[in-house]
Amino acid sequence: MFFEMDSVSVLRILVLVIGLYMAWNIGANDVSNAMGTSVGSGALSLRKAVFLAAILEFCGAFFVGERVSETVQHGLLNPSTFALSPMLLILGMCGALLGTSLWLQIASYFGLPVSTTHAIIGAIVGFGLLIGGVDAIQWNEVTSIAISWVTSPVLSAVISYTIFTIIQKKILYAMNPIEATKKILPLFFFVVFSTFTLCLIFNGIETFTAKISFAQTMGIAGIIGLLAAIISFFIVRKLAPATNEAQYLLRHPPQSVISLGKAIKHLQRVRVSSVDETHAKVTEILKEAKLLSEKLHENTNSSERTSEYNFVEKMFVSLQILSACYVAFSHGTNDVSNAIGPVAAVLDIINTGSLSTSSHVPSWLLALGGFGIVVGLATWGWRVIETIGKKITALTPTRGFCAEFGAATTILIASKLGLPVSTTHCLVGSVLGIGLAKGLSAINLSTIRYILLSWVITIPASAGISILCFYGLKAIFM
Repeated sequence: MFFEMDSVSVLRILVLVIGLYMAWNIGANDVSNAMGTSVGSGALSLRKAVFLAAILEFCGAFFVGERVSETVQHGLLNPSTFALSPMLLILGMCGALLGTSLWLQIASYFGLPVSTTHAIIGAIVGFGLLIGGVDAIQWNEVTSIAISWVTSPVLSAVISYTIFTIIQKKILYAMNPIEATKKILPLFFFVVFSTFTLCLIFNGIETFTAKISFAQTMGIAGIIGLLAAIISFFIVRKLAPATNEAQYLLRHPPQSVISLGKAIKHLQRVRVSSVDETHAKVTEILKEAKLLSEKLHENTNSSERTSEYNFVEKMFVSLQILSACYVAFSHGTNDVSNAIGPVAAVLDIINTGSLSTSSHVPSWLLALGGFGIVVGLATWGWRVIETIGKKITALTPTRGFCAEFGAATTILIASKLGLPVSTTHCLVGSVLGIGLAKGLSAINLSTIRYILLSWVITIPASAGISILCFYGLKAIFM
């Protein structure tokens, strides 16, 4: 061993404390992405959100977190660069964790939803370049991760956009939203339960039990999804208020009124630019369109529509809570690696006295990371939850469900591939996807710019603070 025994003990305690501090800051900042939309839409109170997130975050970190931890642990730096000076790698990893933690605490204090994945990877690459130069970095791995930071919000946006567009067309803009909800909601329960079960089996259960075939996995997921759909089928019909179908023959969905209003504006532009016979015909058509628009307004009962939409949103509350749990579990699987990966690398070097290209991440270390995340969420998570839940867009259970489901699906796909993506990126991408379906006016673009700016600042800020921490630790231990 190249360490004295006292130094070994001190380093072990130091890296565990710093790793726990890092996990605490992840919980305080990044877990808000999992529950912020649910709190913002009113689907969950802050206390209930913290309770659910605590359970699901810990389960995701403990049962599925090892795969991504190995990427952060060994995939970013070239071991041969530090073969002759493993102590530098230990102190560099400790500095990266400490510096990233300090930046995250500053960001959390001001309610900034920054990316912890950005921060820790930027810090590791930063000190790697400082100590070993360009050759110290595994650029292929870094490039694939960087690409995932771009593709993950796009994929989240596409999934959320697709789901919300379906909800709009098939339910919110339907002639009878209540009847449409009865027919379509069980399908969403099937998709959510089967997808969550599928990802849970692929990523977690196979770690502890014998592997099952792909066909068996699909069958189990399908059965669970079908059971959920059948149960929801009867529950929705029991809770749905009675509707008078004759009323719907005299009414029109709000989208018809909105579309006709847009058509009238276009006709007005055509009339201004036309002359003679065309002008006269357009004027006549425009007059008829305005009369039709007035009749549509009369036949569309706003108060009844509001009551129907309230029922629709109420039915989607349960789905949003499920999707919030889905996001929390996904976040635990992915972001525990930001704290545990560097810790595992340092402990492995201390225990073996040499660098290795791979090593097992112990269960107790994953449990420690999960515990730190839970405590961080419970103590400081409310600060960033306010930003995510209230300052990006006006949220409803339908919109929140689409955002969370799109983000969670993207995160779990990334976890399966071993890519440490940003939960913040995924969720913001999902919200933007919903904005494209609803219209950009539904999104607070100034808040989005504020968040994007925090993303840009995170990498250099975290890297800079981490380098200072590295030099401080080097002065103490070397």
